[in-house]
Amino acid sequence: MAAKGKVYLYNSLTRKKELLKPSKKDRVSFYSCGPTVYWYQHIGNMRAYTVWDVVKRVLAYNGYDVNHVMNYTDVGHLTSDADEGEDKIEKAAKKEGKTAKEIAQFYIDDFEEQSKLLNIIPPNHKPRATQYIRQMIEFIKELERKGYTYKTKDGVYFDTSKIKDYGILIGGITAETIEAGKRVEVGEKKHPTDFALWKFSDKPGLRQQEWESPFGVGWPGWHIECSVMGSALLGKVIDIHSGGQDHRQIHHPNEMAQNEGYFGKDIVKIWLHNGFLTTPEGDKISKSKGGLATIKDLKRAGHEPLAVRYLYLSTHYRKPLIFSKDTLEAAENVYYSIIEKVREIKEKSGEFEVRDGKIKPYMDTFRKAINDDINIPQALAILHGVISDKKLNEAEKYQLIIDFDRVLGLGLDEVEKIIIPESIKKLADEREAARRKKNWKKADELRNKIKREGYIIEDTEEGYRIIK
Repeated sequence: MAAKGKVYLYNSLTRKKELLKPSKKDRVSFYSCGPTVYWYQHIGNMRAYTVWDVVKRVLAYNGYDVNHVMNYTDVGHLTSDADEGEDKIEKAAKKEGKTAKEIAQFYIDDFEEQSKLLNIIPPNHKPRATQYIRQMIEFIKELERKGYTYKTKDGVYFDTSKIKDYGILIGGITAETIEAGKRVEVGEKKHPTDFALWKFSDKPGLRQQEWESPFGVGWPGWHIECSVMGSALLGKVIDIHSGGQDHRQIHHPNEMAQNEGYFGKDIVKIWLHNGFLTTPEGDKISKSKGGLATIKDLKRAGHEPLAVRYLYLSTHYRKPLIFSKDTLEAAENVYYSIIEKVREIKEKSGEFEVRDGKIKPYMDTFRKAINDDINIPQALAILHGVISDKKLNEAEKYQLIIDFDRVLGLGLDEVEKIIIPESIKKLADEREAARRKKNWKKADELRNKIKREGYIIEDTEEGYRIIK
């Protein structure tokens, strides 16, 4: 079997790039924190899932067999990280007049539709928290047996003071260094960083989702779910665990604590975290900042989802990415330009032979970039270099493009020759006539109309051209 490529990843725990060394030869276990399925996943959320898709593609490109688990949280995620507030699923069910199961299924379906639009490869396993309640109860019982838990009137809590380096993921913060009440309401908790493993129902029978347990009728805490599902499906060693930058503050330190309590150590080898999608002002994309827009919303507005994917890939995954009308339109222009050039290259590729000596340097450079902590912006630069290199013939360019797209996932292998409908050509001619008369308003209206039909106009020195 051919040697695997050497992939280096930035480990959030050690704060340095590390060589990936899978616990099982040639097979990488990979766990991603998935969505809480009480509402639509917005464009900020979808950046993370696109990033993890690219990580998986890089691993596969290097010859690894990737066993990828991404969970669906369909119970237990409260409206506050302080173990307070309503369960998000229960709250949504009341608001929409549906069952908790219906809510979860609806938003899972929507998420998977958005993922498909972004050309995200589905995980090998998509467990739902409600499918692992029995295992969670057994996990908590073992933590209880080992002395890591205590009870309050509202639940069973994990005692973080029992973990010597609790919070190491965020710089070694411990329970003693966090002022009581600064991040959470302490209540009956012994320490402000302690967190719920199991929450008791105030009045059993009122919640749609609650279960009998040795501790009392209730439901699992959010953090316990990932520890249980991850270890149940991937075993006692997880090579890579990924999540958003916000998970690094509370959720993942709590997972690490649970793992150490149960297994005697954290079972994750490399922790990956992606940067936020932000506004031009630097604020995190959120509902209040327009982050409620989904990929489907953008598609309905005439934007190409794979152009959004291109935008996601244009900035290194660990850095914040500005999302705005301007950055989206710029990404679309570049993406459509790539598509048009790939179409031209493909049509001429049959006229040439591939010279291995010409493509190998590009392939080596591409692999070096992607294996250096998933440097996709550099990989995109290499793609552009291939397209414009006059020393390569079209057959060589096309082979490299298709090879690179195994990682980029931009749909470049599906580019086909297109025939522009006469109705679109007529609109384009009308727009050109309006431009000559300097009727810019009408020209813009026609341009937008053409875009809604699935085409764009690109103005060049030789005149306009239509791109699907």
